[in-house]
Amino acid sequence: MSMATATKKWTLEEIHSLPDDGNKYELVRGELFVTRPPTDFHETVAAKLARILDPYVATQGLGYVYRPRAVLRFEGSEVEPDLMVRQSQGDPDADWDRAPLPILIVEIFSGSTRLRDQNQKRELYTDAGVAEYWMVDPERRKITAVRRDQPDTVAAGKLVWSPPGASESLTVDVPGLFA
Repeated sequence: MSMATATKKWTLEEIHSLPDDGNKYELVRGELFVTRPPTDFHETVAAKLARILDPYVATQGLGYVYRPRAVLRFEGSEVEPDLMVRQSQGDPDADWDRAPLPILIVEIFSGSTRLRDQNQKRELYTDAGVAEYWMVDPERRKITAVRRDQPDTVAAGKLVWSPPGASESLTVDVPGLFA
């Protein structure tokens, strides 16, 4: 009879000591995830989304669109979403532990991140209180919007975002992201 082996629980201190080797190191509830640098297509989709979100977020006074290297920390976890929208801390010396909660987080699936984005990260973002989480699926050319206390919305044509505090909604042309 085989015995189950214990899985190592990583800490923030340990992942911060890992080499800066071009990989992305994320920690979700003690589980270490290592991701290779993204593909050109992944980054093109992220850039298109940032180009759509940035003027809307600025006009509506919702804060800023942050790209990787900006992190969300919650209960000992630390992740680098592909995009997130939140207010600025305003303090140049503030750390990520005191950063405002994002109102939107976007993850763009790749072959190696799909399951963690759909499972561990979805649960983390929901538990942290993020109002909306978009799972962008380039393979299936759709976006799934996860909103607190609502059924998921799967969009293959248009995705409408109506964040609290906005005077008008943003409509995202989903096929245009993948063109």
